[in-house]
Amino acid sequence: MSENLAAQLTEEELREMPMVDLVHKILQSKGEPMLYRDLLQEVARLKGFSEEETMRYIAQLYTEINIDGRFVCVGRSLWGLKHWYPTEQTTDSAVAGNIKDDFDDEDLDEELYEEEEEALDQDEYGGNAFDDGFDGDDVFPDDEDTMVNADMEDEEDSL
Repeated sequence: MSENLAAQLTEEELREMPMVDLVHKILQSKGEPMLYRDLLQEVARLKGFSEEETMRYIAQLYTEINIDGRFVCVGRSLWGLKHWYPTEQTTDSAVAGNIKDDFDDEDLDEELYEEEEEALDQDEYGGNAFDDGFDGDDVFPDDEDTMVNADMEDEEDSL
């Protein structure tokens, strides 16, 4: 695939071509969606990037692909050309159909539920978040009594 692309373009054209345009040509040449990491590796190989340069351009290339209207994400890190898909297919249902999970949704739901329960059951000090020390037998004075007593103390202090 890229050998064909490399044969079509001179070294100077490859060097001068923006990475995002190169990704477009790679996808056109392949004719099917590719994982982002594979696209990045292919761009790095064609441009002759070192490992350090490749790492430096990871976020930049991803951002450029993400905002460029020619591309569409059709799965987890799976990118294709927008014109390959009818509008209806670029919705969540199309994305969901292309996602390959390493785990069941039920397992994920169960793990998330357990984590939420643990977080709710503990306060920031590791204790029970719902234990306020009030057992229901404590007696609190009425607010009015407290206010009256406070007013009387103020009058005594002023005398």
